[in-house]
Amino acid sequence: MTILSLLAFAGLCLLLSVTPGPDTFLVLRIALGRASAGVAAAAGSAAASVAWAALVGVGLAAIVEQSAEVFRWVKIAGGIYLVYLGVSSFLKTRKAAKAGLAEGPEAPAPERPYSRWAGFAAGALSTLLNPKVGLFYLAVVPQFIPHGGNTLATAMVLGVLEAAIAFAYLAAVAAVAYKAMKWLRRPKVKTGLERASSGIITALGVGVMVSGAAS
Repeated sequence: MTILSLLAFAGLCLLLSVTPGPDTFLVLRIALGRASAGVAAAAGSAAASVAWAALVGVGLAAIVEQSAEVFRWVKIAGGIYLVYLGVSSFLKTRKAAKAGLAEGPEAPAPERPYSRWAGFAAGALSTLLNPKVGLFYLAVVPQFIPHGGNTLATAMVLGVLEAAIAFAYLAAVAAVAYKAMKWLRRPKVKTGLERASSGIITALGVGVMVSGAAS
């Protein structure tokens, strides 16, 4: 895995991180009561993301060991999934823009502030119970595995990198919860971020399918 590959993956993770999603709104909600608890929630989410990367890496390693042909179809299926994510996200953004609405759940202040441990547990549980995180790794990791490379090691490197980027962003959001909330809810900001990430995901999905079909 080259430095350019890591930079490409990091860029994708950054785009996905700044697009408001369940983890963003969970951290915002918790941080409104206590900023440090919001940072702890970000850490919990990052830790759970690494756990997903490990699980996916073990599964992919088993597939590679058993059948190269099956692994090729896993890559193609992953590409199709990424294209679906990108296109569906773009269509939802257009629909929301036409309706004049900014999508995303509300994040009211909690009645009681979370403790740091409670925030960490909430962030970890939210990510662990989100199968889309596992599907994301399942779709992306195969593209970055070099021929004859270590599947599990590659998955863990990518998982740690994604977790670090996500934590840095979510921790920053927690530190400026009130201002970040107002900014992220602006329709133009949210629409621009979602369209950019949708295009990147779709392009990556096409690349995965082409790579899988050619291998």
